[in-house]
Amino acid sequence: MTPQDTPAASPGTLAERVSGRRWTLSDPYQVARPAIRDFARAVGATHPLHHHVESAVAAGYGDLVAPPTFVVKVTQAADFLMLADPDLGIRLQNVVHGAQAFTHERPVVAGDELTATTEVTSAKMVGTTCMLSLSTQVRDAADELVATGTSTLVIATTPEPAPEGAGSAPDAAPAAGKDA
Repeated sequence: MTPQDTPAASPGTLAERVSGRRWTLSDPYQVARPAIRDFARAVGATHPLHHHVESAVAAGYGDLVAPPTFVVKVTQAADFLMLADPDLGIRLQNVVHGAQAFTHERPVVAGDELTATTEVTSAKMVGTTCMLSLSTQVRDAADELVATGTSTLVIATTPEPAPEGAGSAPDAAPAAGKDA
């Protein structure tokens, strides 16, 4: 995290602890040609702009062009800073990714140095489940906005069950109405 990250609020529900907070990647993500090609293959993006520098340059780009969803590599890294924040106590096994969308200002190209800041734009509790809306801005080395990712996370906040036998005395009397 960086100094501009906001500290946790006072103890309360997860929604109260994350509301309005931000997390920023401390190191820029270096967009490399192999990463673009690998990502393009993984998502089935076969356009020559993603694989051949000559095609990208001929089309007016400075280098290989990343598929539009490539920015997820950067947005999720920033989102993970929130999920891993020890002040929040989030267990990854309790997180479900509900939605994801991107708005692009320009294409990502090889050679870009990207940073990202995730902000919690909405947080509400529904019973013991926290519904979070995140907005992650991706910026280049000139601090120009490249893309904005929005996502929804559903986080169960129910405490983990105690290990078997924890919290009960070994010689406790059986509860009324139960077989001894």
